[in-house]
Amino acid sequence: MSAKPAADWRSLMEKAIEVMRQSMHEPRKDCKVSPCVGAVLLKPDGTVETACRGELRYGDHAEFTLLERKNRSSRLDGSILFTTLEPCAPDSRHPPKMGCAERIVLARIAEVWVGLEDPDPTVDRKGIKYLQDSGIKVRMFDRDLQEKIRAENNEYLEQALERAAAKKIEKRSVVLSSFEDAFGAALIADFSEEALSQYRMVAKIGDPLGSPSFNRRLVLQGLLKQEGERLIPTGFGLILFGKEPRVVMPQAGLLATIHYPDGQEEPRDFDGPMVMIPGQLENWLIDKLPNVTDRSYMRRREVPPLPFEMIREAVVNALVHRDYDVRQAKCQLVITTDTITVRSPGGPLPPITMEQLQAFDAPMLSRNPELHYVFARMEMAEERGFGIRSLKSRAEKLGLPLPRYTFEDPYIVLTLFRNPEAAAHALSPQVLGSLSRAEQTGWLWLSTKQAVTSSEYAAAMHVPNRTALNHLKRFTRLGLLRRTGSGPSTKYEVLLP
Repeated sequence: MSAKPAADWRSLMEKAIEVMRQSMHEPRKDCKVSPCVGAVLLKPDGTVETACRGELRYGDHAEFTLLERKNRSSRLDGSILFTTLEPCAPDSRHPPKMGCAERIVLARIAEVWVGLEDPDPTVDRKGIKYLQDSGIKVRMFDRDLQEKIRAENNEYLEQALERAAAKKIEKRSVVLSSFEDAFGAALIADFSEEALSQYRMVAKIGDPLGSPSFNRRLVLQGLLKQEGERLIPTGFGLILFGKEPRVVMPQAGLLATIHYPDGQEEPRDFDGPMVMIPGQLENWLIDKLPNVTDRSYMRRREVPPLPFEMIREAVVNALVHRDYDVRQAKCQLVITTDTITVRSPGGPLPPITMEQLQAFDAPMLSRNPELHYVFARMEMAEERGFGIRSLKSRAEKLGLPLPRYTFEDPYIVLTLFRNPEAAAHALSPQVLGSLSRAEQTGWLWLSTKQAVTSSEYAAAMHVPNRTALNHLKRFTRLGLLRRTGSGPSTKYEVLLP
């Protein structure tokens, strides 16, 4: 039996955050900060119960309090759980304690809404994966609510990212990727000293390169495995720091191609340590992308029409969040006069959808936490997010068409438009030729928006509302817009070609 439909899922997410703020911080001699966690349980009969961390006893997890202390004798089949932090994974607690994810499965919960993934190296998306593998539907909180949870747990999250366990982390029962394992006959000497030095410098790591403490840091980050007296790189370690990762992983690296207006092509294969690819890419592109004049300064200066930061954000997202188990494909960057296209192998990471990506509202979730952590420490990736909001805001600021996400199996494809006219150039000659000059101007404006009303279009184009409606209907018939709602609530969603 499934739970009765909630009138408003968001209200239950908000309630979990409200309960989270009541969490009790247990006194600890080791100064380890405990997370604030709130949990809300929607039962099949529509009743709601809540719990926060430490509510009945210091240290008790919110899910444990809710399921074991408040509902131990209750039948919870089909209930829906909202929790502000990822439930701890199997083996993440000292035996005989059971992970919260296991308790949720045993309680026969049907669906779990998660606020944030827990960056603690013993959990980090493995609680979510365990739930999904057990047949439980997992959904994430709305992005703006995730940001509230993060702000109120900032100290815990920072500590979790830096946490050093008293002993090495054993192999866990939940594995996110085969690249977590030691990689065959690889040696620590296969790491690039230049790449490690760059990481140490930018991340402000005090431990000397090659020291036991530095290597232990890499072990705790899942980039090295200790087997007896040997330190062996993991697959993710080789991807990040390997001198030649493609020798054993052909799918690693980035293939970039520039298509010049005269028909010439210039390819470049970036196949070294992943942490060095963004810098190498910038050095390669800096004198190749055409410049425009920036007139916002007293002195004229030449700047790229599309800031390199946007290209870097797109490429880093592709490298960090791609599915490395898709071995027949690698990340690709294609540059034309009008567009910059980035292809990243693998579909959206469940429960993230393509619709959420295109709405620039995807929740924060990392496919490859080991990679994401290193790039975040090197200030090349938004911590625990996709950086997609910054892509949107920068495009809006520059008056460029909004970026476009599509899925072309096996790739997520991100298209960045390099100039305001690019959206018109992307139309087929037949469609473009069928538009009047006023409609072409209207389409250029629409391409910088996600959705508009007829009155907004009329005001922007300085045309009567009747004319605006005619334009919008024509764009809709051509498949460039999708009408939603009715009456005063009618909106037109922009569908970039």
